[in-house]
Amino acid sequence: MNDCIVIIPTYNEIENIESIIRSVLSQHKPFHILIVDDNSPDRTADKVKLLQTEFKGRLFLENREKKSGLGTAYVHGFRWALDNGYDFVFEMDADFSHNPNDLEKLYDACHFGNADLAIGSRYVTGVNVVNWPLNRVLMSYFASVYVRLITGMKIHDATAGFICYKREVLENIGLNKIRFVGYAFQIEMKYRTFCKDFNIVEVPIIFTDRTKGESKMSNSIIVEAVFGVISLRLKKLVNSL
Repeated sequence: MNDCIVIIPTYNEIENIESIIRSVLSQHKPFHILIVDDNSPDRTADKVKLLQTEFKGRLFLENREKKSGLGTAYVHGFRWALDNGYDFVFEMDADFSHNPNDLEKLYDACHFGNADLAIGSRYVTGVNVVNWPLNRVLMSYFASVYVRLITGMKIHDATAGFICYKREVLENIGLNKIRFVGYAFQIEMKYRTFCKDFNIVEVPIIFTDRTKGESKMSNSIIVEAVFGVISLRLKKLVNSL
């Protein structure tokens, strides 16, 4: 059985879904894909079902009844991946902001290197972001600075969503306790990994903003991240994380 599964949450990604699936499955390493779709009105899931006939045994689909947030979609996917025996579990966006060609770099960092969690990092070697407006770049960059100050994690890209986890990480960080859904979810996953003394490694990538479809970013997600970091740190201080 293949040891790698790429989890891609979707909501109205009909413009991107076929291209991202074909790109991931054309990599030299034979990755598998799990699409977690939140009942997309644009029928993203129907396109995935059609492609499943072409990629039998490599492309999987989990349908959820409604849009319930990025964090819950990933946790759903993590549980599915663990139940189905995968050793390396990836997070990846559907919109090509994460380059499928970088998947093997993250895999190598975990399989051949000493990483338990490998981050596709936009900021570990400077600012490697394409097509984002300056205010978005500054918000993302300084969010990571803020996270480092509050949590003590030595991570340059704390809100990154291009990740490879070793199975052992997901089995031991308490998926049942994950509470955040947006930027704060990405921070929470890294912080729980950090608090369990797993090794986190940043792998430099170039992040390119989506050219098709609409961003899912909202003010509520940003607010969650700002106050969520403080909440995580306080929980750690009182040993309730």
